[in-house]
Amino acid sequence: MESGSPKTRSAKRLRPQAAGRRIAASGRRGSGVKTKEEASGQRESRSRRMEAVRAHPVAELLECPAAIGLMLNGSAQSLSFAAGEVVFRQSDPCQGLYLVVSGRFLRQTERLQTQLTLSPARAGNLLELAAVLGDGRHAYTLTAQTAGSVLMLPNEALCQAFQSYTPLRMRLLEELAREVCRAYYTCCLSRAVNPRRGSSTG
Repeated sequence: MESGSPKTRSAKRLRPQAAGRRIAASGRRGSGVKTKEEASGQRESRSRRMEAVRAHPVAELLECPAAIGLMLNGSAQSLSFAAGEVVFRQSDPCQGLYLVVSGRFLRQTERLQTQLTLSPARAGNLLELAAVLGDGRHAYTLTAQTAGSVLMLPNEALCQAFQSYTPLRMRLLEELAREVCRAYYTCCLSRAVNPRRGSSTG
């Protein structure tokens, strides 16, 4: 009760018009209605994130020369998705590599008529190395859990990069091997934890 008293005293000193404006402003904030300034700020923030991904660093991300990175950046397609939208489906032809810029995406695959949920994809994740370097088919279905965006590096540009800079394919194969190892470790860990839970409940 004592902590509320200073607020009461300061409120009494406000002119009625000022108090009314302050209450109206706080009501707008509480209702979730965004002002034009807030909406503009969010658009600028998204634009800065997209420009940051475009400007750097496919060259750094893929560890390739700057000229190759610029070529890949120039060919990259920016794709936005609402929550619930499918980015690509399992077994469909893969169009290229996908770099998650913002949002959270769900990966699901079907094996032996059983649907499995894989680890989620977040900003900074590079997706579909196996498809690009392998049989060219998506290994899982990717769905947006929240509104988000990705950059897609088309296969044509990647093939050109592989021809111009041969170590790039090997580096991507090494990254794919690390990705498989991480997935295997996560799978083994979950299998080790689940029996313990079952025995503790029993």
